Amino acid sequence: MADFDYLSWPFFEERHAALARELDAWASANLTHEHGRNVDDACRALVAQLGQDGWLRHAVGGVDYGGQGETIDTRAICLIRETLACHDGLADFAFAMQGLGSGAITLFGSEEQKRAYLPRVAAGDAIAAFALSEPDAGSDVAAMQCAAVRDGDDYLINGEKTWISNGGIADFYVLFARTGEAPGARGISAFIVDAGTPGFTIAERIDVIAPHPLARLRFEDCRIPASNRIGEAGQGFKVAMATLDVFRTSVAAAALGFARRALDEAVARATNRKMFGKTLADFQLTQAKLAQMAMGIDAAALLTYRAAWQRDQGRRVTKEAAMAKLCATETAQQVIDSALQMFGGLGVVSGQAVEGLYREIRALRIYEGASEVQQLIIARELLGERGVKPLA
Repeated sequence: MADFDYLSWPFFEERHAALARELDAWASANLTHEHGRNVDDACRALVAQLGQDGWLRHAVGGVDYGGQGETIDTRAICLIRETLACHDGLADFAFAMQGLGSGAITLFGSEEQKRAYLPRVAAGDAIAAFALSEPDAGSDVAAMQCAAVRDGDDYLINGEKTWISNGGIADFYVLFARTGEAPGARGISAFIVDAGTPGFTIAERIDVIAPHPLARLRFEDCRIPASNRIGEAGQGFKVAMATLDVFRTSVAAAALGFARRALDEAVARATNRKMFGKTLADFQLTQAKLAQMAMGIDAAALLTYRAAWQRDQGRRVTKEAAMAKLCATETAQQVIDSALQMFGGLGVVSGQAVEGLYREIRALRIYEGASEVQQLIIARELLGERGVKPLA
């Protein structure tokens, strides 16, 4: 990350600026992206390395459980994701999933659950996963079909989950299943399911354009103790949304990291590529494109760190986080596309930085709430502030 000027914005404290600079130096020295690497092995190694060097402490809350602070610092999470994404998308993924996968335990877990799982997550000794989506229940969480039925001191789980990041390599999964206390979203509960629990299998590994561990999970009479439930029965939707609220803004930050890297690559290309006796940067069309890229990145960064700052002040940020994610991911897609265009044919060659960024950014416009869902959230929040409730 060449430009640290934004760290002087009033959203940040000095500790945040120091964190970003320290991590950038660490990433430059330790992250060596290798094209064609085995993603399972690489992800395991990255989690271990991030834990060993202390970065995963920021992903969990509670000093007694290995966390950096008593609560998760949203601005720190965002700066870490932005910095890691700028260097290596898989490193960003590894960090983010440790936080998202254990976030429900940080926020709602019992003392026993926190002590059993969070220190291992912070140390990089246990890989976490967040199992919410289903084949017919992605954005529409209330359509969830995976069910957990109480059986004495246990629950029996049956159903499937899909698009589960870290699926196949995680040591434990925070699973959301229908428990039937009420219809729709009010009848869902959250559970911890350890890998290797009888009745739990990896039904399918899923390959995507930006490779990372991903799988479809199957549960067939999977028995877990009732003590593995996180929070109260029927409160799973609340648990899931609170967890996503912490980490949704950080998706915007990851998009910023990808966009900043793309801009750096574009500037280097424009100033070195010779064309018609000039450099690419000498053409006004190129200058205009670079200006649009830089302006979009700053606008997205302002929205991102406004949302992060507001959440750290204890304020509700549903609308602001949606704005940040929508703006940052859509802007990053445009910035990366423009950077790739400047590379011409070289831009689509496997192993080139901009080619990798082009694949990395696409999923961010879908996961943790697709761009269209973010638009609905923003509009409904806006209308709600004015006392209007949409019919659909």
